[in-house]
Amino acid sequence: MKIETQCVHGHNHTDETGAISVPIYQSATFKHASLGEYEGYSYSRLQNPTRHAVENAVSALEGGVGAIAFSTGLAALTALMESFLPGDHIVATEDLYGGSIRLFRSIIQKNGLSFSFVDTSDAIAVANAITKNTKAIFIETPTNPMMMVTSIASMAKIAQAHNLKLIVDNTFLTPYFMRPLALGADIVTHSGTKFLSGHNDTLAGFLVFKHVEDEEKLRYIAKTIGACLSPFDSWLLIRGLKTLPIRMERAQHNAQKIVAFLQGHAKVKKVYYAGLQDNKDFDNIKNEASGFGSMISFEVESHDVVVKVLKKVKIISFAESLGGTETLITFPSVQTHGDVPIAEKEKRGINDRLLRLSVGVEHVDDLIHDLTIALG
Repeated sequence: MKIETQCVHGHNHTDETGAISVPIYQSATFKHASLGEYEGYSYSRLQNPTRHAVENAVSALEGGVGAIAFSTGLAALTALMESFLPGDHIVATEDLYGGSIRLFRSIIQKNGLSFSFVDTSDAIAVANAITKNTKAIFIETPTNPMMMVTSIASMAKIAQAHNLKLIVDNTFLTPYFMRPLALGADIVTHSGTKFLSGHNDTLAGFLVFKHVEDEEKLRYIAKTIGACLSPFDSWLLIRGLKTLPIRMERAQHNAQKIVAFLQGHAKVKKVYYAGLQDNKDFDNIKNEASGFGSMISFEVESHDVVVKVLKKVKIISFAESLGGTETLITFPSVQTHGDVPIAEKEKRGINDRLLRLSVGVEHVDDLIHDLTIALG
């Protein structure tokens, strides 16, 4: 089955009424026929038919043995970190989403885990960061917000050689453009809030698994922690997935035209996009993904230009988040990475001149016109 068809039908849910849309089972609990006899559902923190359907859909898209849906992407990461033990060490991409960095440093480290943040596009740097206590490699590719690319296959070789779990955040490209499990990853994470949902109207997170034992372990943790996705939000995700291929293609088309516009603008000093051929890791993403996505970061000539752009955009919204039908512009230094130390941000290029675009599905001419006016 092609992925476009999977997006529409991959939930694998049938209803006795013949409903085409998966019903919203807005029930906290389910009655049992007798002791030891029930229809597969007991309590919605454990499982719910609507959530089960969206988990089936996301698992099928990623080619996993199963998936677990959470209330947010960070809730999914929190549960995943609970599968490790005090003293365990994780090697992670240094240019991570700021919320992931905040979670790891302010919450997870106090529970006894340690992290080494390195440039995971450099296999030697990753290998050198591994210690006797290392249990996993956690990568984001392309990264947020600098669009750095890591080869999943090369990280898989390192992980397998050291008996480590390889965890990949696939939020930016989604399984429509990239399938990390097929490239050697063990677990895939998503902020389902973003492209999977695609309409800026719900929060969600997912873990998808290659191995049954990992799913079973995390499902126990998930039911114990209780940060499950609600039935209504599960339904919104199912609805969003149906248009994922169309949205990803249109947004990528728009992004590539905007990249060309930005590269030719006098006030734009540098453009960061995974699909630029002069990127040192372009061959990696070309070989491992079928597309480059619709996320762009760009550095302008001064902070004054940043202030002007954020005030003057009209069609484009100055707002956090990404992956929706609407085009959003974000100032990473004070928004997504506001809690990262200034020196660390500057080292990575997250300065007071950097802007990030999540390109939507509007007509690209209107978006370019909006940027033209805003940049002046």
